[in-house]
Order: sequence, then structure tokens, then C-alpha cells
Amino acid sequence: MKKELSTKQSAALLMILKARFEKNMNRHKGLDWAKVQARLEANKGKLWSLNAMEESGGEPDVVGLDKKSGEYIFYDCAPESPKGRRSICYDRKAWDSRKENKPENTAEDMAADMGIEMLTEEQYRALQQLGTFDTKTSSWVKTPDAIRKLGGAIFCDYRYGTVFTYHNGAESYYAARGFRGALSV
Repeated sequence: MKKELSTKQSAALLMILKARFEKNMNRHKGLDWAKVQARLEANKGKLWSLNAMEESGGEPDVVGLDKKSGEYIFYDCAPESPKGRRSICYDRKAWDSRKENKPENTAEDMAADMGIEMLTEEQYRALQQLGTFDTKTSSWVKTPDAIRKLGGAIFCDYRYGTVFTYHNGAESYYAARGFRGALSV
């Protein structure tokens, strides 16, 4: 599959991203859209990934700048876990372990297909400093290997003014649980 947008698709996505950027300046104080756009236009594959985030309901937005690499950092900023990425178990190993009622996909596989990374717990907590997310849903986050080796996976949500981190069997899936992604451009 060709992972590049047409000129028309790129222009439409850039308009969406610019409008979101301008509407949510608190997420990226001191950053200039023109510089973000120039970086995006120079990285067509990353633009494709941002489009995949957008199409699955993620509402990606700039949340920072990596001072070392000069890359802009995008996170899914949809109010709730992206609709197009829910009802999925954690990874392929968990999916394979299910004998019946397998979900359509896994969080890790979807992230890889989209060319993005799942948020870590630390990134998820940083996201919550920029707004209020997942008050009705939850999001799988990158699980430490030690937990995953024992069959578990972790997810987060925001309730009672607090970010909570929980655990589940990695093979579990729920209609209100998806995952949020990160992309550096």
C-alpha cells in the first residue's frame, strides 16, 4: 500500500491541522505554524501517518518540540479515545491467545500500520496537562516488558480530576478502550 497522500489530500489535512493548531494554542505555546507546516511538507510519509490518526478519530495536534532533534511532537488530542481504534486487545500475542470472540485488531498492530507509537504512561500524563481527555473512555498505553511477559497490559483514563493507570489481561478488549498515538515529525 502506498503511504503517501495526494496533493489534494495533503492540502485538506494541512487545513485541518492548522485550524486545530490555532484553536488550541495552549498545547504548543511559542511554536509557529509556518515552521510546523514546512516540516510536514518535507515529510510526506509522516503526513500520511497524521492522516491515519485523523481518519481514525485521533484529532492529532502539536504538543511540543524536541529541542535535540528539532522534530515537532504530535499526540492524539481527541476528547475521548479515538473511535476508530477501540474494541482492540493490546498486541498480536494477546490476540493469538484468544480462542474465540477475537477483536478485529490490536493496539500495537494498528499503531505500526499507521506509522505511529502508542503513548507511554508518562506521555499520557503529559497529555492530561494540556486538557481533559478520556473522561468516558480509556486508552491502552505502552506496557513495560516485565508486565507484558506476565500476560498483563496497562491502560489509563481520567476520572475525579486524576489520571489513573490500571491493568488488564492483554487479551481483553472493551468498546470504550482504544489507544492514543504519538508521532515526531
